[in-house]
Amino acid sequence: MRWITRPGWPGHLLAMAAGALTPLALAPFGIWPLALLSLAMLYLGLQDLTGRQALARGWWYGFGVFGTGTSWIYVSIHDYGGASPLLAGFLMVLFNACVAWFFALPTWLWVRFLRRSDAPLADAPVFAALWVGQEAYRGWFLTGFPWLYSGYSQLDGPLAGLAPVGGMWLISFALALTAALLCVIPRLLARKAELAGAIVLLLALWAIGVTLTGHAWTVPKGPALKVAAVQGNIAQEMKWDPEQVNAQLHLYSDVTAHLQPSDLIVWPETAVPVLKEYAEDYLAGVDRFAKSRNAALITGVPIRQVSESGEKQFFNGITVVGDGNGTYLKQKLVPFGEYVPLADMLRGVITFFDLPMSDFARGPSDQPLLEAKGYKIAPFICYEVVYPEFAAGVAAHSDLLLTISNDTWFGTSIGPLQHLQMAQMRALEAGRWMIRATNNGVTGLIDPFGKITTRIPQFQEGVLYGEVVPMQQLTPYLHYRSWPLIIVSLVLFGWAALRRRQAALA
Repeated sequence: MRWITRPGWPGHLLAMAAGALTPLALAPFGIWPLALLSLAMLYLGLQDLTGRQALARGWWYGFGVFGTGTSWIYVSIHDYGGASPLLAGFLMVLFNACVAWFFALPTWLWVRFLRRSDAPLADAPVFAALWVGQEAYRGWFLTGFPWLYSGYSQLDGPLAGLAPVGGMWLISFALALTAALLCVIPRLLARKAELAGAIVLLLALWAIGVTLTGHAWTVPKGPALKVAAVQGNIAQEMKWDPEQVNAQLHLYSDVTAHLQPSDLIVWPETAVPVLKEYAEDYLAGVDRFAKSRNAALITGVPIRQVSESGEKQFFNGITVVGDGNGTYLKQKLVPFGEYVPLADMLRGVITFFDLPMSDFARGPSDQPLLEAKGYKIAPFICYEVVYPEFAAGVAAHSDLLLTISNDTWFGTSIGPLQHLQMAQMRALEAGRWMIRATNNGVTGLIDPFGKITTRIPQFQEGVLYGEVVPMQQLTPYLHYRSWPLIIVSLVLFGWAALRRRQAALA
């Protein structure tokens, strides 16, 4: 315990170990109490530090979080980016070292401007608000890296019921508040009134979460729809090989021709691996087939558009044929995967910066939803489903959720399972069914409570059959989004800064 609170290397290394516990609380491990332990160790580790020392402590904590939770970065860079093991390892460490600063700044702010050691009970909710602010900020800055949020640990935990109320970030707030309260309770043993207040707050928080778990905020809008999602399991090295295009197109059309009767047929991200304009005849044939089956077929396909000035732009897209219509252009792009920051400097340095289809443009923000079988479908391509607020804004107008992805970039790492867990949380927040179709897994159907009702194995070609139900009405989170939590957090920050100033002047 003493090493945790001391400045210097012992405390920093323990902070890194505390951060490394966070991925163990998430998929695929799911040991959710470790999220509380991780936060508690961070909170305790900041108690006796100066601002500069807290800056270092937060950085080491962040390095532990990302160093253990983003191993799939190495797979992407080495296996598919052509980098040597040494270079891939170096780039992964460099990336983790950079994103670790997302934790350093909040810990410095906490110690420098917000913490008051003489008011432990008042400090706890301020720490929780700062923690959520940190998560929100790193989901926004430079397009964001919204990965490894602590709130995902509760998808199957006692606080899952808070997700439809205030989103995943309300769960993160509750976890940080719980961890801080557990840390301060021993210091309140001589303050009976404050001790009672801390215990009541703690019990109420978890009682609400448990009580709301399983509560249905939405109701069916129509009968169940039969779904068939095709998982092609195309190797990434074949995906953009011109000699393999026809084989891929034939695979999906041949499998689809023998499907069981279905209302919705879904192919994964870029299942059609050529520009839509070059696949018009192919898609016309698929359209005729889908209409003959009275089905809607949804597929990923890259799309080129030419502006009035003659500028060509390429988009990662989704299109609907058969009994439906609509085209969606992806808005949230994956850095280095779909666009290259500082492209003029980096392209040509290593193969990783010249990956196929790494020059996509962002789609507009005012796109209509897809329509299929008379229902509105909120589309998310790959990385988009990990943005809570973005997803909520789209889901609020939908009857069903759809995410298509190509997680082949992750290899056999824990990345695809982390990605799946975030998709499950989006379904829980929205109170809507989600169809998830991927190239090599995990393809599955997710119910409005975030539970997977059916799935097919990773790394196998196959078809997933199941049913989804269009839903209506809004969860509190879709209605109010994060504004209540934002307002509460801002009030807490202002109050903490004011009382800190008053204490300094006293």
